[in-house]
Amino acid sequence: MKKLVRFGVAMESGLLEELDRLVARRGYGNRSDALRHLVHRELLADTWQRGGVVVASISLVFDHHVRELTELLTEIQHDFSEHIVSTLHVHLDHDRCLEVVVARGPAQTVKTLADRLIGARGVLSGTLVPAGMAPAAGEKKRSSRQS
Repeated sequence: MKKLVRFGVAMESGLLEELDRLVARRGYGNRSDALRHLVHRELLADTWQRGGVVVASISLVFDHHVRELTELLTEIQHDFSEHIVSTLHVHLDHDRCLEVVVARGPAQTVKTLADRLIGARGVLSGTLVPAGMAPAAGEKKRSSRQS
């Protein structure tokens, strides 16, 4: 188990009341759980902004009757094969499919992959959802000079 460190946080009473309402709405066990979650989310956003290594899911709903679309989506995925962890393909109905691609790599590469997939003609909707890869609690970041 990782060692927990206690520290004090000072904030305006109104902000603390908002935090307590957030804790209740989201079902956190306590303020510490909520603060840990918020810090992890901010570290993830910072990792994306700095172009660090990230993991994300890319969800696509597309019309599989659009000529050569499935081949194009496969070709794009092959172009980025070293960054694709897994894919899931689901037949939603006679015309539409859902494809979920889990990708890992530099933030800009994952975003480029998502843009190419989502922008393909015949894709009805698409979403890029960052999922993590900020350093785990207590994990030291590697400097850019390390391999």
